[in-house]
Amino acid sequence: MGADVSILSRMTRVERRATQSLAIIYALRMLGLFMILPVFALFAEDLPGSTPVLVGLVMGIYGLTQACLQIPFGMLSDRVGRKPVMIGGLVLFAVGSVVAATGESIGVVLLGRALQGAGAIAAVVMALAADLTREEQRTKVMASIGMSIGMSFMIAMVAGPILNQWIGVPGIFGLTAVLAVLGIAVVIWVVPTPKVSRVHRDAQTVPAQLKGAIADSSLLRLDLGIFSLHFVLMSSFLVLPLILKGQFGFAPSDHWQLYLSVLVLSVFLMVPFVILAEKYHQMKKVFVGAVLMIALSQFILFFIHSSFWSLACVLLLFFIAFNLLESVLPSLISKIAPAQSKGTAMGVYSTSQFFGTFLGGLLGGVVHQQFNLHAVFILNACVATVWLIVAFGMKNPRYLSNYLLNVGELDEQHAAHLQVQLTQVRGVAEVVIMLDEGVAYLKVDKRALDLDALLAFSKS
Repeated sequence: MGADVSILSRMTRVERRATQSLAIIYALRMLGLFMILPVFALFAEDLPGSTPVLVGLVMGIYGLTQACLQIPFGMLSDRVGRKPVMIGGLVLFAVGSVVAATGESIGVVLLGRALQGAGAIAAVVMALAADLTREEQRTKVMASIGMSIGMSFMIAMVAGPILNQWIGVPGIFGLTAVLAVLGIAVVIWVVPTPKVSRVHRDAQTVPAQLKGAIADSSLLRLDLGIFSLHFVLMSSFLVLPLILKGQFGFAPSDHWQLYLSVLVLSVFLMVPFVILAEKYHQMKKVFVGAVLMIALSQFILFFIHSSFWSLACVLLLFFIAFNLLESVLPSLISKIAPAQSKGTAMGVYSTSQFFGTFLGGLLGGVVHQQFNLHAVFILNACVATVWLIVAFGMKNPRYLSNYLLNVGELDEQHAAHLQVQLTQVRGVAEVVIMLDEGVAYLKVDKRALDLDALLAFSKS
């Protein structure tokens, strides 16, 4: 699912199988969640009891249940096993999809959508991926799974309007249930079963580290960023389909053409900015510029009432910035978080994202109901402006990468000696050795790293 062949070729057969199968499970689930995004607001106009607030709540409620349960489910999987929790989560997701598909009122669909989010297996998928892969391959595995999420979003934005004209929104929910059942089959018959499951600090939330992750102002700045980004995304699609249909006479069956054109172009146009940020170390300028693009796009959308092509151009601007930020925000978390608590930092980050989805739907619905469709864009512009002000305070990050090294069983004396030796390897900036895991968590400068010297200490 979007993983580069060169990445997979350096993995073992089990690691390749684990990466591909877990990426498929993640993509199937996210595809089901995303497909209603561009079509539900139009469908909900005819649902009994529907109001803009309830429509926004239906669209965003999965974010609330996901945010509340993803970390507890990850911790539960440490106790009872990864696969049982994953299967249970996918069953909840399938049940919620069926409830939403058969719902004849907005309240029943709301319940179904909440149950979909309750199948919160994101953290469990990452933990299982860590169980099944060597430390040296972990970053590549997580990147491959992350790429599958981006692909599922793009496919869903196009597939949603196309499927809507064939099977309607209830049919999309029904298809989502089928995708969940396929995911269960993949878990049972395709995903390898790990010999042992344990806590991986690079991939999982460690409760004892939560206070530190929440208190870190640099990480909080990024948590606010992903919150704001998904707030704006969800509230925008609460009104965009209605504007396209009502003000521009753009048939819902043709919406996919706009989304496909904008999304494909935006991916190509964002690449130079990613290169500028990562290769030429201009991360802060690119990041702040992208946040500014989000704020401007929302402000401009408030004033566009008659020109379809102006709307299309502004959407292109928005998605260039959106895709760029979706790419660099996780990279920034990885650069800034201490090597031994990256998993916890990512857990807080993901929770912030889902809360943004929830509040974007809810508050977008409130503003739509109390004012009008276009007022939602002013709400979004305000949220993005606050984010922009906060983003100005960020420092250009150190361009370090996380690296995990299996060092085997050590006592405290040998671990202290090894830590000194690892620190002396060219390109190694930080070293933390966890005795209970037999793993060294490092921050390294890949451009300067003496990999052969580092691997000489590996017990893999």
